[in-house]
Formats: sequence, structure tokens, C-alpha cells
Amino acid sequence: MTTSNNAPVKDPLTLLRKIIFIAALGACTTPLITPPIALLMGLVIALTIGHPYLHLNRKATNHLLKISVVGLGFGMNINDAMKAGKEGFLFTVVSISGTLILGALLGWLLKVERKTSYLISSGTAICGGSAIAAVAPVIQAEEHSITVALGIVFILNSVALFIFPPIGHWLHLTQEQFGIWSAIAIHDTSSVVGAASKYGSDALKIATTVKLARALWIIPLAFLSAIVFKNKSKKINIPWFIGGYILAMLLFTYTFFVHEYGHYAVFIARQGLTITLFLIGAGLSKKVISAVGAKPFIQGILTWIAIGITALWAVMHLI
Repeated sequence: MTTSNNAPVKDPLTLLRKIIFIAALGACTTPLITPPIALLMGLVIALTIGHPYLHLNRKATNHLLKISVVGLGFGMNINDAMKAGKEGFLFTVVSISGTLILGALLGWLLKVERKTSYLISSGTAICGGSAIAAVAPVIQAEEHSITVALGIVFILNSVALFIFPPIGHWLHLTQEQFGIWSAIAIHDTSSVVGAASKYGSDALKIATTVKLARALWIIPLAFLSAIVFKNKSKKINIPWFIGGYILAMLLFTYTFFVHEYGHYAVFIARQGLTITLFLIGAGLSKKVISAVGAKPFIQGILTWIAIGITALWAVMHLI
């Protein structure tokens, strides 16, 4: 439809979708919206009116997540972080190895396409979307395989954000136990932070540190992937935001100004993570969900349940 001067008239429905989306996004910048509510709002928008800026979503969530994680470092003492990292090191090594082996076995039994299965296992083993994004170009994965793996990770992340805190309270987990458990058993950093922040401040510090220490294993995994898939031509994406997080912790620990005012950066970072979860939810379109398929989804669920239960038993009996 056009006006008399040939200027196009905006589709009222499209305009309304954009207004609703922007209003919901704006609400997520306030402390009134918690991470689980933000994720739920995004899911509702995705499954009803749809994401009006879907083509920008993956890049926006990727950058916002990394910047927000760095911001969290401005509220953490590096000595406490090193202690938490040491305590979670053994769990990290055992759980990553076990998850990759179990994922490969389940993928083989279910006859899931090899690269899709490998991406699902990698995302479950280390840090969800970040691991998938790092490994995918190394193994030359097709777009469909990447979409399926990301879809499974984001769906299960959404579930974890809601069910982990109640399970932790029901089992009377300490904040240390919950922090380590969530860092191992929840895929993506955004959902780990969201669940741990709901459980307590100590849980948040431990979970963030253990998760980011875990994310460093992307580097050896990428090298291993190049060997397994016999590909020496692709460069490996090193997660730069981990270095930024460490630098932020150093500044907070040893710089008076940052120690005194770092809590402002932490507040902004938490709101950034809330927005990230909203965008992740809004990105779970019907197309993404339908593309997953039954067998890859079964592989993802069984692998996730296995690592979740094993890690839970370990933190309850060994910590």
C-alpha cells in the first residue's frame, strides 16, 4: 500500500510487533525483571508474534554475553576466584571427558549425523553456544548441524534456568555446591549466571569462575577436533572474554578505585545478562525448534541428564 505521494505505509502489524519487542527489551533493563522472567518473556514473543529483528539476534547475544561476563569480573576478588577454580578443576576434567565420550556413544547408537552429534556433545561438555561456535568452523560443520546443536543447547538452557534453583533448595545444597553443580551441568554461561544469581551471591561467584575456567577447555577441544576431523586449515577461535574477565578481577582486587566503584559495573553486567537471556528466548523460533529433530534432541537430553545427575551426586558427596 502507498500514499498519494508514493511514500510506503508501514505494515501496522509489523510496527506493533516491533513496539511490543522494544517495550519488553526495555523492561529487561530494569531490576524488576529477573533472568528467568526475561527468558520466559523472550520465549512468549518468539512463539506468538515472533522476533522482529531475528537476523541480528545471534550476533547481539554473542557480543552482549561476553561484555557482560567481563563486567562481572569487576566484583570478584581474584584470590577467591583461584580458590574456587582449583576446587572445581577435577570435576571439570572428569565431566568434560565423560560428557564427550557419552555424547559420542549416544550419537552413534541413535545414528545422529556425525558432526551434529559432535557439536551437541561439545556444547554440553563445555559451555554451550560458545563451544559450538568455536568448534563448528574447525570441523567444517554445515549450517543445519550448527542450528540443530544450538537449538538443543538453548532449549535445555531455558529448562535449566527454571528447574536448577528449586532442585538446589529442595536438596539443601550449599551455595558452593550449587555454584559448582550449575557450572558443570548447565550449558551456557548466561543460564549458569542466571540460575546462580537466583541462588545467592556466593553461588554466583563460584559458578561464574568455574564456568569460565571450564570455557578455557574450548582451546584444547578445538585442537582435538581438528585432529579427529583431519582439518588443519581452519583457525581456532580463542575466547577473548575470559582474559577480559581475569583483567577485571585483577583491577577489582588491587585497584582502590575499581574496588570502590566496581559494583556499578557488576549491576550493569547483570542487567546485560538479563537482556541476553531475553534475546536467547526470543531467538527460539518455531523454525529453530522444529529443525532440531527427535534423535539429536534425545541425544542432547540424555547426555545432559547424565552429566547433571553425576555432577549433582559428586557435589553432594565430595564437597
